[in-house]
Amino acid sequence: MALFVGSITAVLLFALPTFAQTADQPMPENASAKSYGDGWECNIGFRLNENACVAIIVPQNAYDTNRSYGSGWECLHGFRRADETACVAVEVPEGGFLDPSGERWRCLRGFIKVDDTCQEIVLPANAYLADASYGSTWTCERGFEETGDLCTAIAVPANAYLNGSGYGQPWTCERGFFEQDGLCAAVAIPANAYFDDATYGTGWKCERGYEASGETCELIDVPENAHLGRSGNRWECDKNFQKSKGLCVLNN
Repeated sequence: MALFVGSITAVLLFALPTFAQTADQPMPENASAKSYGDGWECNIGFRLNENACVAIIVPQNAYDTNRSYGSGWECLHGFRRADETACVAVEVPEGGFLDPSGERWRCLRGFIKVDDTCQEIVLPANAYLADASYGSTWTCERGFEETGDLCTAIAVPANAYLNGSGYGQPWTCERGFFEQDGLCAAVAIPANAYFDDATYGTGWKCERGYEASGETCELIDVPENAHLGRSGNRWECDKNFQKSKGLCVLNN
C-alpha cells in the first residue's frame, strides 16, 4: 500500500512543473489577451505555430479575410485553392461559363459536361433542347415520339387526335368513337339510347324507361305498385311494398 501511494506522489510531482509551465507561458508577439477567460490568442492576420504567432502568408491571386478562424485568406473570383497553399485559375472549357461562385464552371445551354469538357448536344430531327437538369437532353416535337436516338412520327388513326400525354397512348379517339385494336371504331348506339362520354363501358346508355339487354335497349315493364328508380333504367317497389318474384307485394 505504501509503495502504491508513493508511486502516485511521484507521478503528481513529475506532472506539476509541466502544468505550471503551460499556465505561465508568456504571451508572444502579435498576440492579445482573450476577451473572455484566461490566456491569449493571436491577432488578426496571424496564426499560432509552436507557441508563436506567425504572419499569414496570402498567396498570389488571393486576399486576406481578416478573420480569426480558418486559413485567413480566400482565392479571388475566378481562382480556386490548390494544395491549400496557392490559388490557380479556373480553366473554363469551350462551351462553358464561370459559375457565380467563381470557383467552378458549368456548361452553356446546348452543351453537356463530359469529364473536363463541354460537348455540344446533337439534336435529332423534330426535337428541341430540354430544360430538365436530368434525363434526356432533348424532347421530341409534338406529333413525334422518342425511338432510340430519333424522333419518329406518331401514327394517329382516323377519328383520333394527339392528346399530348407524356405517358401511355399518345392519341385519343374522337367523341363517338372508342379504341379497338389500335383503331378508333364508331360507337354503335341502339334505338332508345344515347351516347355516353364515360371512358369505360359500352359507350351508350338507355333512355329513361328502358334497360340494357345485350346490345339493345328494352322497354321496362313496371309492375303494379312500382315506379322507375333514380337512374330511370330499373324499377323499385313503392313504399310499404317489397319485391317478390318480379312483383311488388304488400309488406305483412
